[in-house]
Amino acid sequence: SVLKLPKEALFSTLGRTAARALESVWAGNTLQYFFDRLMRNLKSGDTATANVTLWEPDTWPTSAKGVGFSEAPRGALGHWIKIENQKIDSYQCVVPTTWNAGPRDDKGQIGAYEAALMGTKLAVPDQPLEILRTLHSFDPCLACSTHVIDNHGGELVRVQVR
Repeated sequence: SVLKLPKEALFSTLGRTAARALESVWAGNTLQYFFDRLMRNLKSGDTATANVTLWEPDTWPTSAKGVGFSEAPRGALGHWIKIENQKIDSYQCVVPTTWNAGPRDDKGQIGAYEAALMGTKLAVPDQPLEILRTLHSFDPCLACSTHVIDNHGGELVRVQVR
């Protein structure tokens, strides 16, 4: 690497920020590629970009379930839907911040935010800028409030960013 950093440096605030920048370059190049392909298709007379008959609700079954996953800029994005009598009965969208900010799972595995914050040293405990930098490197979609908890669950400090 040009910076001569070990690969472990990628698993850090700086690493996540750099990865987001690199992903933006990749996404821009990829979008340009698909745009160019679309324009070539249109210029050659291929205007069939979708089978729109599948979007007609009258063609849908009375009851159905669906699930879809995608990768979004902040991480994994999941959608679940249940249709009854051709109407949405339930819908759930789990956004990347929910996955990243999630607590320990049923196997005791810690969430991404918790893992990133473990061992973080605070220069000024009642002004935990290190925590903000680390959490902001995930680009969370949430109100910023931090509760610093000790090993016994006692609150050491609570900080709300306004």
